[in-house]
Amino acid sequence: MREIRLASRPVGWPTAENFEIAETPVPEPGPGQVLIRNVFMSVDPYMRGRMNDAKSYIPPFRVGHPLDGGAVGEVVASNADGVPVGAFVSHNLGWREFAATDATRVRVVDPAAAPSLSAYLGLLGMTGLTAYVGLLDIAQFREGDTVFVSGAAGAVGSVAGQIARLRGAKRVIGSAGSAEKARHLVDDLGFDAAFNYKDAPVREQLRAAAPDGIDVYFDNVGGDHLEAAIGSLNMFGRVALCGAIAQYNDTTPGAAPRNLAAAIGKELNLRGFIVGNHGHRTPDFVAEVGGWLREGRITARETIVDGLENAPEAFLGLLRGENTGKMVVRL
Repeated sequence: MREIRLASRPVGWPTAENFEIAETPVPEPGPGQVLIRNVFMSVDPYMRGRMNDAKSYIPPFRVGHPLDGGAVGEVVASNADGVPVGAFVSHNLGWREFAATDATRVRVVDPAAAPSLSAYLGLLGMTGLTAYVGLLDIAQFREGDTVFVSGAAGAVGSVAGQIARLRGAKRVIGSAGSAEKARHLVDDLGFDAAFNYKDAPVREQLRAAAPDGIDVYFDNVGGDHLEAAIGSLNMFGRVALCGAIAQYNDTTPGAAPRNLAAAIGKELNLRGFIVGNHGHRTPDFVAEVGGWLREGRITARETIVDGLENAPEAFLGLLRGENTGKMVVRL
């Protein structure tokens, strides 16, 4: 089988030279384990941080070893009760064609309950749960709130904005990296307004889109977006700090936000979160979002790249903002 390994650690923006493809024997499942043939794998912004040799909430990738991340595939051999051959499962051993792991570390999924198996990496997977928890639990969204989502055409942002709309937001505003993506947010996903952050300063475009201010900011970008949001937040506004993709490849600390002191006078709540610590919300998330999906009230576009060998380029494209919705690799 083939797998993608970390060849070296990047300084600044990663390149194709930081990855290598290798052949290795297909693993044999041990007692209580299953062997999975991966069908789809995920590439996600958080993986950039794991390429650095730095202490974080999740261990860094090891040079010379395969990367890992979300994947969904078919069980082709099983030594475990309850997970038979032919079952489809989601797990965390992507970046390879086959994976052997304990059956307790996989989640059996129903292919018939989703438009594609890849949905279990996006709308019905960790991506969707991140949006759900971030908006409802971390940002404490309330009906009638005006919500701003940065990186809104990406995997998490596109779901967060739709949840806000379905939960009764007064107004949902999104930023994206192109005019086409901004149109997608309004025309396809039901955002009330969207703008291309490259057209003009974010603070100016946000003020024009939300003249009465915002109550909730779902932050996927950081930097100038966070600074602009702090400026537009109303009294007692809430911020879910989900990601800061604008700064992941910086080699020096970013300047923004320069107005953090405004959080004192406005009594803002800025809270970061790691979705892995909120797994208890999965049943509520699956029930609510799964219901919307069956009713056709929520959608999620995907950008699909074919071939394991193209996974590094898919990941680099994600960091460059070339995806609309969830970026997945089809093996």
